[in-house]
Amino acid sequence: MAKTPIATLGEFGLIRHLTENLPTQQPSTLKGVGDDAAVMNFGNVRVLMTTDLLLEGIHFNLEYVPLKHLGYKAAVVNFSDIYAMNGTPTQITVSLGVSARFSVEDLEELYAGVRLACERYGVDLVGGDTSASMTGLTISITCLGTAKEKDIVYRNGAKEHDLICVTGNLGTAYMGLQLLERERMALGDRQMQQGENVKAFEGREYLLERQLKPEARRDIIEALRKAGIKPTAMMDISDGLSSEILHICHQSNCGCAVYEDKLPIDYQAAVVAEEMNLNIVTCALNGGEDYELLFTCDINDYEKLVPLDDVYIVGHITKPEYGTNLIGRNGEEMALQAQGWQAFKQNQNTQPGR
Repeated sequence: MAKTPIATLGEFGLIRHLTENLPTQQPSTLKGVGDDAAVMNFGNVRVLMTTDLLLEGIHFNLEYVPLKHLGYKAAVVNFSDIYAMNGTPTQITVSLGVSARFSVEDLEELYAGVRLACERYGVDLVGGDTSASMTGLTISITCLGTAKEKDIVYRNGAKEHDLICVTGNLGTAYMGLQLLERERMALGDRQMQQGENVKAFEGREYLLERQLKPEARRDIIEALRKAGIKPTAMMDISDGLSSEILHICHQSNCGCAVYEDKLPIDYQAAVVAEEMNLNIVTCALNGGEDYELLFTCDINDYEKLVPLDDVYIVGHITKPEYGTNLIGRNGEEMALQAQGWQAFKQNQNTQPGR
């Protein structure tokens, strides 16, 4: 019997294949596979749960990623999933697979980053596990959070005429990664680890920070609540805007129009993209690891949205038959395609989101 390569399905196709029609047996399970977090009903509170697996050589490169930054990032990207459900992260567990080349001091540095993230976001580290590994460093984090049932936002609530909004800027983390990779290839691994040629990064520290030390957008969730806005659908941007808006459109059974000239792009990122002969719009749509929020909201909330800092309206939801399109600067329509990180794809040189 012929075997099916996993790459033919891709990460999300594989998840759907393995979990479709998966029954839930517990009445406390409100939402299982298919969103940024699972949702469970435990009486007066709704508990959110998400988990991420990070593998050395796939999700991070220790030739240029400091262990403290890695610990911080590993925790924060889980918090981002909880915020993307309009919830509040409360606890995490951290499990590690560690090879013999790591010392106690190395792991202390990793945990220092995790602890710093927990302190800043008010999250408790409540457990985990450790194991020997033959393949370097593996990090698995599970995050719990809470939300009121009326506040939870899923991916499937977008409707025709809803506004499509993003926070922050897009493609910046990807350009930070390209800077790091360029210097690694130019200098060699040993020199990168020793921090040589720091001048190559002068004036571009923001790009590196976006790649090495992202932040979850707790501030946006708080601002939306204060403004009285509840998104109709939401998720965080880990694999690229194109991929994420396609998820929302698929689960909401709708189409979309995203406008190229509305995409928020950082000036530094645009300059570096030009230096590297990269299309910054393509990077913004598909770069991934920005961990900004993508959400849709009712068009009647427009006046409430406009005053919010760092929130940008980039398009609107359409009928499904209109398709999922990027509208170019001259009005031309191009079908959106998920060209960002795809787990199990061979010869891929970008790091994944989640």
